[in-house]
Amino acid sequence: MFVDFTAGLDLVDAQTGEVTTTQLFIGVWGHSNFTYAEAVPNQAVPAWTNCHVHAFAYSGVAPHVLVPDNLKSGVTRPCLYEPEVNRSYGELAAYYGAAILPARPYHARDKAKAEAGVLLAQRWILAVLRHRTFFSLGEMNVAIRELLEKLNKRAMRKIKRSRKEIFESADRPAALPLPERPYEYAAWSKHLVHIDYCIEVDYHIYSVPFRLMHETLDVRLTATTLEAFYEGRRVAAHARSYVKGGQTILEEHRPPEHQKHGEWPPSRMIAWAAKAGPSAAVLVERILASRRRPEEGYRACLGIMRLGRDYGPERLEAAAARALKFNALSFRSVKSILVAGLDRAADAGDEGRQPGLPLHENIRGGAYYH
Repeated sequence: MFVDFTAGLDLVDAQTGEVTTTQLFIGVWGHSNFTYAEAVPNQAVPAWTNCHVHAFAYSGVAPHVLVPDNLKSGVTRPCLYEPEVNRSYGELAAYYGAAILPARPYHARDKAKAEAGVLLAQRWILAVLRHRTFFSLGEMNVAIRELLEKLNKRAMRKIKRSRKEIFESADRPAALPLPERPYEYAAWSKHLVHIDYCIEVDYHIYSVPFRLMHETLDVRLTATTLEAFYEGRRVAAHARSYVKGGQTILEEHRPPEHQKHGEWPPSRMIAWAAKAGPSAAVLVERILASRRRPEEGYRACLGIMRLGRDYGPERLEAAAARALKFNALSFRSVKSILVAGLDRAADAGDEGRQPGLPLHENIRGGAYYH
């Protein structure tokens, strides 16, 4: 199957009237020219891989070989002899049992089928729909699918047979069967394990075995799962959570009782904070005590200590004292106090502040605007 993108139809936002141009994915089977087309918002890797999944489902089988152009979503580094394929794209191909043979740069013949498929799509789909106004991708793809069926069932002039007929008699019998479940897009990234034996992915914290503190892991993230790998071996798996700022911690990832806090016991964290002053130490102690487990408060405490580098220990101590006064036990509250300069405000009366107004990170005070 030869695959490529081309500029698609315009999509109109029904509320704002803003017009954006979609991308049209084209997949063409090598022997029969049986064609698949789908409109997507961009050429990013998730759209690219999902289009392949939909193309295989439309065909009912998978090809032995995929021939993409050298776009970034498919080929990370083009090379005449050994192109580097995007990791997620390579995983998709392996899942279906297909090989990826990118077209050679500046060799149009390598992707002639894709180029022909683009021309057909422009003539039989885009040209027909160019005067229609679409307000959603779903509506657009319904219209594209209707024209796509006509294109594949239309008899070709020279051989008097349709693309679908040739596909059914030649391509389908030789193709690969589909797996029971379609491929689920996965994004890969690298993450450092912090002293709380956790990694942060998409604003959510996940635990990994405590022995991997300070190591860098390969993380595979899908719509439903998160998997962490160390030196090619899977070391943790979680159901994906979309709760920003939340935590997913497994008990088996915690250290044994005699090492339960690893290299960073709460006492060491409190002692470190005490270098800025007694209020900072008390604030850290209360943050750790407010969590279900002390490790859950480590990051907030580390963030507070690092604020001392930017604002100095004296201001950090004053900000900690103010945070304690209003029971604002969080990194964001302390940072808000420092950014707004509230640590410098007179304790009596709190100048420029409405009496009775609670402390909040979004309330900056008059000093913020000076």
